[in-house]
Amino acid sequence: MTDQAQSPEDEVPAKPTSASRTTLSHIMTGSDTNLLGTVHGGVIMKLVDDAAGAVAGRHSGGPAVTASMDEMVFLEPVRVGDLVHVRAQVNWTGRSSMEVGVRVMAERWNESTPAQQVGSAYLVFAAVDEEGKPRRVPHVVPETERDERRYQEAQIRRTHRLARRRAIKELRDRRTAEGITD
Repeated sequence: MTDQAQSPEDEVPAKPTSASRTTLSHIMTGSDTNLLGTVHGGVIMKLVDDAAGAVAGRHSGGPAVTASMDEMVFLEPVRVGDLVHVRAQVNWTGRSSMEVGVRVMAERWNESTPAQQVGSAYLVFAAVDEEGKPRRVPHVVPETERDERRYQEAQIRRTHRLARRRAIKELRDRRTAEGITD
């Protein structure tokens, strides 16, 4: 398992992935539908952000704000009457940021069939203090092989996010230097 050593300036002890893992469940109703009669993707995205926010707040021990949402994937439509379970956990932590992985499951509320995965997403949260300034978060300690895999995959996603941000900034700076404005 990944073991992140605590440096002397760390003021918060590390936490295992299980410490903040949560599931949010909600029955989908007619008010959640889109023009096609299935549940609106924005409704699912709000549930995803709510569950991820709860996990980020629990893990960091205080307020955390959504910084980005990566790879929101809708695998199957969600229908009125589905019982949706949004499962979230911290996959990776930095100094003040956390990646939260979310899996969206759905089952018919009146059937005993197993829930099926209907979506997934990765969100990055930043822990903030009372003035909205970044604050330190506890390191996350993977507990299982699955947690370790998620931790390693989150590091790859972070590397890609930072590289993409750098490349876009360089492109914009080059265009500005050439006198091209959008």
